[in-house]
Amino acid sequence: MIPLSIILPAKDEAAALIALLPRLRAAHPAAEIIVVDDGSTDDTRACCASAGVTCLSSPYSMGNGAAIKRGSRAARGDVLVFMDADGQHDPADIARLLAKLDEGYDMVVGARDWDSQAGVGRGLANALYNWLASRITGHAVADLTSGYRAVRADKFREFLHLLPNGFSYPTTSTMAFFRSAYAVAYVPIKAAERVGKSHIKPLRDGLRFLLIIFKIATLYSPLKLFVPTSVVFFLLGLLNYAWTFMHDGRLTNMSTLLWSAAVIVFLIGLISEQITSLTYRRND
Repeated sequence: MIPLSIILPAKDEAAALIALLPRLRAAHPAAEIIVVDDGSTDDTRACCASAGVTCLSSPYSMGNGAAIKRGSRAARGDVLVFMDADGQHDPADIARLLAKLDEGYDMVVGARDWDSQAGVGRGLANALYNWLASRITGHAVADLTSGYRAVRADKFREFLHLLPNGFSYPTTSTMAFFRSAYAVAYVPIKAAERVGKSHIKPLRDGLRFLLIIFKIATLYSPLKLFVPTSVVFFLLGLLNYAWTFMHDGRLTNMSTLLWSAAVIVFLIGLISEQITSLTYRRND
């Protein structure tokens, strides 16, 4: 086993890898560097060969999360560092992440500031995710979606079955660590402008990121999402009944429907809570 493995998921990122890989090798000459080529059609494999780093190639694109899972399984390091291959992440920050990890944490995440966000829309969305995750977990979450992180390999592999093949692996892994009482810390970083064109498509991935909001709750404690929703339906039914009783002196179907929805939502939350507990039981 070697001390450190650095994993970079890459899809058509040769333009950035040409400069990034030599910097990584110079900063961490003893580390295992793995580029997971997610069906690239450019010179990604040639860049890896010239830099003397391992390249795991896929015949077609499986997604960012799939690349993370493949790299994690192949890595031999006790500690795994994940970073983007598009030139946004500074290799010099790896030392800071590792230093924080040595303080007793199980995962250390590079937290981007507002100036490092890819546009106002992405910045506002990430701020919403961070706020919601902080409220649900009871811990300050500085950057829920950052892909720059250092983790203890054995603990990270416990959750590979939970990671999606597409985007949002950072969200899933962070919430899984919190749920399993593994210590998570944040280190402030500056993210540079990416080299080349982003692979994120606003319409398609906007809908996916919307689902992150629900995943945040369901990965940690579903009842924290379903109970408030159930209460809202119950109160709406109560208000509707009060209104119709005062004006018509009767109970309407709408009130009954809203109360039924409150019960159904609560029961769904209860079942989801049990499923979540079973999902993590192997690691408790």
